[in-house]
Amino acid sequence: MSWWGKLAGGAFGFMLGGPLGALLGAVLGHNLDKGLAGFETEEELPPGERERIQTAFFTTTFSIMGHVAKADGRVSANEIALARAVMDKMDLDQEMRDTAIGLFNQGKEPDFPLDEVLEQFRKECRRRTTLIQMFLEIQLQAAYADGRMDPAEERLLLHICRQIGIPEFLFRQLERMIQAERNFRGQAGAGRGRAAPGPARPSLADAYAILNITEQASDAEVKKAYRRLMSQHHPDKLVAKGLPEEMMKMAAEKTHEIRQAYEQIREARGF
Repeated sequence: MSWWGKLAGGAFGFMLGGPLGALLGAVLGHNLDKGLAGFETEEELPPGERERIQTAFFTTTFSIMGHVAKADGRVSANEIALARAVMDKMDLDQEMRDTAIGLFNQGKEPDFPLDEVLEQFRKECRRRTTLIQMFLEIQLQAAYADGRMDPAEERLLLHICRQIGIPEFLFRQLERMIQAERNFRGQAGAGRGRAAPGPARPSLADAYAILNITEQASDAEVKKAYRRLMSQHHPDKLVAKGLPEEMMKMAAEKTHEIRQAYEQIREARGF
């Protein structure tokens, strides 16, 4: 049974406590706030570890997305559309979609416990760096949903990075990758409320940015970057680390873009 099936079925033994449990409990109408006891340990986790991490990822992703959307003082139509697009990619059923919307709305509230939510998310994810990076990529997409990142959104995202242990240089790398992916997906017109027609493949500059390398990289470095990114974003590996199964489509889309970028660089270099 999936994490959501267990949750919907009332099997709360694996469930979260603390602010994440309180947020989700408020949306679902259940008392899930059981406290944070045991979160500091690095010992082997009890049964239900993956389901708990999946629940934490889902809860944090949509509530923080709402908070980021509200950072510049208002939630734009494009930011709402981005949140709904993420839900569409996850192919959520109506109950899960309603829960995601409820979490998004909770994130917009002025008393949203941002630092407490991020602290619990960091502890739940532990050393799963790729999972944390994927969370940050989604938040960057939310910030760029209206075509540009507002200074208030940038300040908030940098604060989020500090709270979850992401250095600024990595944030800037991910930001460049997200911008390149937007070009690849033909989203340059998103800030005007529509998707602009884009090329069938990314530009060569975008391809290098997607692989997070420069044009001066050697062929060996290109291949190494490609293999590393494909391994990091493999959907099955991410789900094993705690990515909700419903987000496998997003991970698969990411690996497709990485592969397309690599093929373009490979063809340009002739290897």
